[in-house]
Amino acid sequence: MGIKGLNALVKEHAPRAIIANEMKSLFGRKVAIDASMCLYQFLIAVRQQDGNMLTNEEGETTSHLMGFFYRTIRMVSNGIKPCYVFDGKPPVLKGGELEKRFKRREEAEKMAEEMKETGTVEELQKFERRTVRVTRQQNEEVKVLLKLMGIPFVEAPCEAESQCAELTKSGKVYGAASEDMDTLCYSPTHFLRNVTAAEARKLKVEDYDIVKVLEGFEMNINTFVDLCILLGCDYCETIKGIGPVTALKLIKEHGSIENIIKSIEENPKSKYIVPENWPYKEARELFLNPTVTSGKDVELKWEEPDVEGLVDLMVKKNGFSEQRIRDGASKLSKALKSGTQGRLDGFFKVADAGKKRPNSKEETKKSTNKRKKK
Repeated sequence: MGIKGLNALVKEHAPRAIIANEMKSLFGRKVAIDASMCLYQFLIAVRQQDGNMLTNEEGETTSHLMGFFYRTIRMVSNGIKPCYVFDGKPPVLKGGELEKRFKRREEAEKMAEEMKETGTVEELQKFERRTVRVTRQQNEEVKVLLKLMGIPFVEAPCEAESQCAELTKSGKVYGAASEDMDTLCYSPTHFLRNVTAAEARKLKVEDYDIVKVLEGFEMNINTFVDLCILLGCDYCETIKGIGPVTALKLIKEHGSIENIIKSIEENPKSKYIVPENWPYKEARELFLNPTVTSGKDVELKWEEPDVEGLVDLMVKKNGFSEQRIRDGASKLSKALKSGTQGRLDGFFKVADAGKKRPNSKEETKKSTNKRKKK
C-alpha cells in the first residue's frame, strides 16, 4: 500500500529532493530492486492479446518469467547493475493489512465471475487483474531464472524494502528501487521509482535523496516516520479524520505522535479519536529498526549468463522462442561486460566516506556556518 499522500507532500515541501531523469542516468549504478513488487507488476501487465496471462503447454503461468527476463536485459543494457530482493516473513503487525488484501481479492473474484455472465471483456479483465496473487512457486521460478542470467538476488528476512534500504546504507548499491513510498521510512540513501517501468510506460526514473527529503520537511528521521504513520501505513490504522495536510500540521506543531495524542486527550472538544490499543510504537520500531541482513554480510556478484540453462528453462520447459532467448542472453552478456566501466563519480567516494549525513535543515546550516568561519 505504501504511505497515503506522502508523494504529494514530498513534491510540495521537498521538491529539490527529487531528480527525474532518463533511465540511462543510472549508468554504472548498482540498484537493489523490490522483486515482490516486480512479480506483481509483471503478472498484471504481461498478457496475451486476449488479456489472459502467458502460459506454457501445461497451463502454468509464465508472464513473470518473460517480464523479469526482458526488463532485466533492458536495465542492464542501460548500464544498470540490478540486484533483486525478495520478501521474507511479513511482520505480525502487517497481518491486518494482508487480511484486507485477501478480502479485496475475494470480492474481485466474485465480481469476475459475475462479469463472465453480464459484463464486457474490459470489465472482466479489470476484475481478473485484481485477483492476481504471487505464489511461492513463482518466486522460486524467478530465482532460478535470475541465477541462470547471472543476476544476484537477496532473500530478506522480513520486508524487501527495508533490506533494499540496508544495501544502500552499507554502500553495496546506489539506490533502493520500489513503487511503495514506505521505502523512504527505512531511510535509504536514494529511493528510486519507475526503474522497472520507465521504458515500457515512457516514464522518467525519480531519484529521491533522503537527506534532502528530511531537509525539506525540516525533520529528522524519527519525526518523519511519525508523520508517515499518521498518514497511513501497512502496519496500523490511522487517527480518523486526519489527512495529509492536518498530519503535517500536527507533527510540525507537536513533534511526535505521543504529544499529538496528549493534545487530543487534553482537549475535550477535539474531533479526533485515537484508535484503541493503537500500535504506532510497534510500527515506528519496524521502520526505524527493521529486521534485515547486514549489508556487510551480503555479497553481490554479476556473472556470465548460462545460455544453455536459459534455453532449457525458457524454451524447453516454458515454450518461449529459442532465437529470442539466445539473442537476449547474448545482449545480456555483452551489456554486463560493457557495464563494468562504472561511473566517474565512483572514484571520489573515499573522500566523502567519513562524513556524517545531516538529519535536518538545522544540522545542514550548522555545517555551512562552520565552513564560512574557517
